[in-house]
Amino acid sequence: MGDIKGFLKHGRELPRRRPVPVRLRDWNEVYEEFPDQDLQVQASRCMDCGIPFCNHGCPLGNIIPDWNDLVYRGRWEEAIERLHATNNFPDFTGRLCPAPCEAACVLGINQDPVTIKQVEYTIIDNAWKNGWVRPVRPSRFTGKKVAVIGSGPAGLAAAQQLTRAGHQVIVYERADRIGGLLRYGIPEFKLEKRHLDQRLAQMRAEGTEFRTRVDVGRDLPVDKLRSDHDAVVIATGSTVARDLPIPGRELSGIHQAMEYLPWSNRAQEGDLAPEDVPIHAGGRKVVIIGGGDTGADCLGTAHRQGAASIHQFEIMARPPESRPAANPWPTWPFIYRTSSAHEEGGERVFAINTLEFVDDGSGAVRALRVVDVEQETVDGRPSFVPVDGSEREIDADLVLLAMGFTGPERAGLIDGLGVELDARGNVARDAGWATNTPDVFVCGDAGRGQSLIVWAIAEGRSCAAAVDRHLMGESDLPDPVRPTDRPLT
Repeated sequence: MGDIKGFLKHGRELPRRRPVPVRLRDWNEVYEEFPDQDLQVQASRCMDCGIPFCNHGCPLGNIIPDWNDLVYRGRWEEAIERLHATNNFPDFTGRLCPAPCEAACVLGINQDPVTIKQVEYTIIDNAWKNGWVRPVRPSRFTGKKVAVIGSGPAGLAAAQQLTRAGHQVIVYERADRIGGLLRYGIPEFKLEKRHLDQRLAQMRAEGTEFRTRVDVGRDLPVDKLRSDHDAVVIATGSTVARDLPIPGRELSGIHQAMEYLPWSNRAQEGDLAPEDVPIHAGGRKVVIIGGGDTGADCLGTAHRQGAASIHQFEIMARPPESRPAANPWPTWPFIYRTSSAHEEGGERVFAINTLEFVDDGSGAVRALRVVDVEQETVDGRPSFVPVDGSEREIDADLVLLAMGFTGPERAGLIDGLGVELDARGNVARDAGWATNTPDVFVCGDAGRGQSLIVWAIAEGRSCAAAVDRHLMGESDLPDPVRPTDRPLT
């Protein structure tokens, strides 16, 4: 603990977001530079608690007080070594994770928590700038061959760990580029893809092999997959989008978020001009159904495409500004948050339910018939009850469904492998990440259900340790989480 009074002398500060009119003209990340000396002041607020709840709030078990202290002392290269000891990809989590570590920070009991996420973000950016991120090649080769199906954060973490353990690892991805949702789900203004590309270059240098445009179970038969590999890791994510089967769903102009978002990323990759994407919000009245991160991604994308108006619907009531008594520290605080996309405009509408999509007479959506709702307990279960007299129409000619995901796709890989599913429709696994099919393991959202990037990486790391033990009888790989672990919520 470098400055024992740091948390008393300094308040929480974060980098400024670029002015809204400026950032809406491009797709670059929204934050301005934050001087290293200012960040060191922020790191000095860490109290090096006797019981570091931040470590336990982080599924990866990041050793946060250690690298806060190293940053405060200007020992940046040691800081990235300590950070990489628990996290393969802090360049992703530093930008995309909602920071449950900060929610668990002891300082957050009665003050603003330490800016852990910003410290993490800056450590890795400085490491790349100074050439401290190098390939970690295996010291030996086992002769074992492992297939990882899916190249999102869970699959990439598992692949990197298994490669470093000396196995021959092949990552199969059905898209034309590696990255999963990191590539084609997260907008450029939240994660510039250069960060992903430099990590993939590191992994290739370490020996991981990537094969794109391979839909396992269709392009590559499951029997051949299993016969060609000693173990298989399913890391396909949770990709079946939750739908809204109400009258008018068949109308044109209604799309799932993951039908909409990838096109802007493809435009940034140079595949087509930004104005030529097939689903474009320019000049349109947009309604986004879903108040989570995916909905916010749609919101920021629609702003940059020049939407005429945007409403974002959330069926839940507006959260409180601060923690209610029933939601105490160190649990995740269910409070009102404003993302960079919300700051850019649009209207957020809470406690609202869509009853019908209204036809314009030509088979296209014209409006949504909606009703306000109140949450009540009916027969012991929470239910949304319509508010009398609140029905109305809201104009829209582009509707984006961002209501989450219900599990992995079954056709092809899942059905072909014959793996069992749990009651929630995810791939079932035992305490060692193994499915009921011999030599087949699962990690990330495919087994956990829709969750956070930090959980995906943590599960990928632990699953890699389990596969290594399965193949070799023992493993020295880190093993941060169990399949039954749950966040502090």
